[in-house]
Amino acid sequence: MIMDNNSHQFSEEPVKNQGNQGGQQPPRHNGGVGKTAVVAVVAALIGGGVGGGVAYYGFDHSGNLGVTDTSNKAGTTQVSNVSVKQSDASQAAFSKVKGAVVSVINLQKQNDDQSTWGSLFGDSGDSGSSSSKSSDSLTEYSEGSGVIYEKKDGSAYIVTNNHVISGSDKLEVILSDGTKLTANKVGADSVTDLAVLKIDGAKVNTVASFGDSSKIAAGQTVLAIGSPLGTQYATSVTQGIVSAKSRTVDTTDDNGQTTGQATVIQTDAAINNGNSGGPLINLSGQIVGINSMKLSGSSDSSDSATVEGMGFAIPSNEVVSIINQLVTSGKVVRPALGISAIDLDQVSADQQKSILKLPSSVTSGVVIAGYTRTSIAKRAGLKEYDVIVAIDGKKVTNMADLHTELYKHKVGDSVQVSYYRGSSKKNVTIKLSQTTDQLEGGNTK
Repeated sequence: MIMDNNSHQFSEEPVKNQGNQGGQQPPRHNGGVGKTAVVAVVAALIGGGVGGGVAYYGFDHSGNLGVTDTSNKAGTTQVSNVSVKQSDASQAAFSKVKGAVVSVINLQKQNDDQSTWGSLFGDSGDSGSSSSKSSDSLTEYSEGSGVIYEKKDGSAYIVTNNHVISGSDKLEVILSDGTKLTANKVGADSVTDLAVLKIDGAKVNTVASFGDSSKIAAGQTVLAIGSPLGTQYATSVTQGIVSAKSRTVDTTDDNGQTTGQATVIQTDAAINNGNSGGPLINLSGQIVGINSMKLSGSSDSSDSATVEGMGFAIPSNEVVSIINQLVTSGKVVRPALGISAIDLDQVSADQQKSILKLPSSVTSGVVIAGYTRTSIAKRAGLKEYDVIVAIDGKKVTNMADLHTELYKHKVGDSVQVSYYRGSSKKNVTIKLSQTTDQLEGGNTK
C-alpha cells in the first residue's frame, strides 16, 4: 500500500485519460504537445463505441455526415460542420466541483547536507553565511490535493490528507484559477490520515458539499479530481466506478509497521501521485470520499503482479466527523485502555506454553506487557500476560484489530473485553474513561 502524494522524484510520462481541465494551461516542456496529441489520437481510436454513438446523432435523413467537400482530390480534407451537443452528468458534476479543488504545496526547510550546489561550484568561502541561508530556505517537498468544503467568517476551510502536509514548515494552496495563498493548519489526525487547512476566503468562489457515503453502491459512477504529478496537471479529472463501498485495508506508519485498519471506498478511477486529499464525487457533484491511497505492484520482484484500478478513498461520513473535531479542538480524542502490548504471534511457541500457558487452540490475540500509571484496564482487573482476544464480541487477532475495535467507540462508552488468563477465558466490562491524550508514551493503547 502506498500513499499518493507527489514528492517530485518522478520521470514524466504521458498522462492517460486526464485532460487539461478547468482552464489549466498545458504543461510547458519539450515534447508536451506531441505527447498530448498522441494521447488524443489513441483515445479517439479506442473510443470507437463512443465515437460511433456521437456520429449517429450527426446523421440527417440522407445519411450526410455534414462533410461540405466531397472532392476526390487529395489534400482537400476538411473538418465536418456537424456540431454535437451532449448532455453529460459527469461533465455537469465536474463543473460543479472543480472550482473548489486546490493544490496543496508542502514546503520544508532545506537541510545543509541537501544543498550540494555550493560544494559543486567551490563556493565555500563564506561558509557561515551559506549555512545560515541554507537552513532558513524553504524547499517544495511534495504536492498533493485538497477541496474547499466551507467558507465562514472570511476564511475558507480545506480538507486534505495528513500525509500531504506531514513535516511541513509552511503550507501553500493554489486555487483552481492559479491564485497562490498561504495556508494555516487547523488540525491533523494521523489515524484517519485527514487534515484541515484554513485560508483567506476573499478569492474563494466555489465550495463543495458532502454527500452521504453510506448511500453509494458498487458499480456507481464516481469522479476523482486532483493534481496528479503536481500542479502542472491541476484539476485533472478521472472517471470510474465504486468497486466496493466498505473495503478494509491495513494502515501503516512511516516505518511500514501496521498500526490499524481503515474502512475505505475502493474505486477504479485513476488515482496517481498528487491526487491525495482530492475529492471523490458522485454524479450529483457531492463529495463521497477523500482520495488517500492506492495499491501498486512492487518493482522489487520481477514476477510481481501489475496492479491497476485499485484506489481508495476515506468515506465522506467519516471525513465529516473527523474534520468537525479538528476544527473544534484541533485534534481527535480517542479512548485508550492504558496498556502496552504486543501481538501474540511475536511470542515464541515455547513462551506461549511455559509463560502464558495458553490452550493450543488460541493462536492469535494481543498480549498485555505493561500499563500506564492511570490504566483503566489495570483497574478493571486485567493483568500482565493476559491475552486479549475480542472486544464486544469482535475478534482481536493483533494490535491493528485492537485499534480498530477500540476506536469505534467514544470516550465514556463501555466495552466488553474478552481475554485469556492461562487456560481460562474471561470477560470484563470496562468504561472507556481514559483518552489517548493521557497516555504516557511508548507502545501504549
